[in-house]
Amino acid sequence: MRPLRRPRPDLSSLRWKIAALAAATACLVVAAVGVLVHVWTADDIRDRAEARAFNSLYSAMDVHRRTGTLSDGAELDPADLPAALRHPADGDRHTAYDGRVEGNSGPGFWGAQRTGGPDSPVLALYINMSSEFHTLRRLDATMAVSSLAVLAAAAPLTAYGAGLLARRLRRVSETARRISAGDLDARTGPTRGRDEVADIAATVDLMADSLGRQLRTERRFTADVAHELRTPVGGLLAAADLLPPGETEDLLRSRVRDLRGLVEDLLEVSRLDAGAEQPVRALVPLGAVVSEAVARTGFDTEVTVAGAALGARTVETDPRRLERIVGNLVVNAHRHGAAPVQVTVEGRTVVVRDHGPGFPEDLLLHGPRRFHTGAKERGSGHGLGMTIALGQARLLGAELHLDNAPDGGAVATLRLPV
Repeated sequence: MRPLRRPRPDLSSLRWKIAALAAATACLVVAAVGVLVHVWTADDIRDRAEARAFNSLYSAMDVHRRTGTLSDGAELDPADLPAALRHPADGDRHTAYDGRVEGNSGPGFWGAQRTGGPDSPVLALYINMSSEFHTLRRLDATMAVSSLAVLAAAAPLTAYGAGLLARRLRRVSETARRISAGDLDARTGPTRGRDEVADIAATVDLMADSLGRQLRTERRFTADVAHELRTPVGGLLAAADLLPPGETEDLLRSRVRDLRGLVEDLLEVSRLDAGAEQPVRALVPLGAVVSEAVARTGFDTEVTVAGAALGARTVETDPRRLERIVGNLVVNAHRHGAAPVQVTVEGRTVVVRDHGPGFPEDLLLHGPRRFHTGAKERGSGHGLGMTIALGQARLLGAELHLDNAPDGGAVATLRLPV
């Protein structure tokens, strides 16, 4: 059995960006503090060494003048005395930094003063700072190790804190995504704290409440209008049957039938919006159901079922709703497209294609909208056929994809779930 691989972290997420920024800031702070401490300590070592050289030179000169002996490591005209101190002014004490390092000696500070007149020897002594600078190097190493340890401990804590913030933002983003997908009941809910993330979550919930109220009002209005129109339209249809035969009677009956179809479509849209519809699934031959749905439209349409075995393939779906989807797609292709209209069945996929101007860009971008037919060259209509097809496809768990063929024409692809 192969071991499960742990998912790789998304380094582009806000969590890791915040953690990286905090780590970089900590590194800059540590580096700045380390440099400041090093420079300050090194300057302090030099200042103290210079003071020691100055004071020790005073004591050694006093002893030499009183007893004629050398003390505190003092020498007369030493060979390695820096050139700047070989000719000091008479009676003045001078110091100079010597950065040379030889073995365990250096760097250090020299102090020098003439013992008498201009031609008298120079009394000089050397203060070795090697031990102090060794201590400075140990201090640098200790600070580096301590900084790395603190950084190693702070980085996980920063990543954890950033993860909490990222999870809260992801929760708000998921709510907004569900709302955009049509789930008007999605809410972020109460969030901890009173920061900007909590404000965003509350704003998204308020937006969802307002949007839900507006859509429910619109759906209720559509359903009410459809229900109110159903009775008078039925009365008009019955009254038209009483008219004497003639051109006027045919025209009136045609318009009443169109009005009744519109009312039935509005009722169907309102039921789909309200979630009142439930599919009745059964095992049916996909090719046969599609062919029957195309035949009922009354339009001259070419139907192709790929392969004899595939033509007999059965799928578990609601045949009435599947016929409704295919019928609406075929009617839409004939009314708003151009012949030939071709329907292809392959596996669990049904493709309806025409050779007209294609779907308008607005429909491809935003999807079908009721009472909106898109481009003028696609013809006129109420825009309910594609809306119903999309709603029925969602009810069946199918995927309806709209696109335009490279060589022209609209292509609607229906993929039934497994």
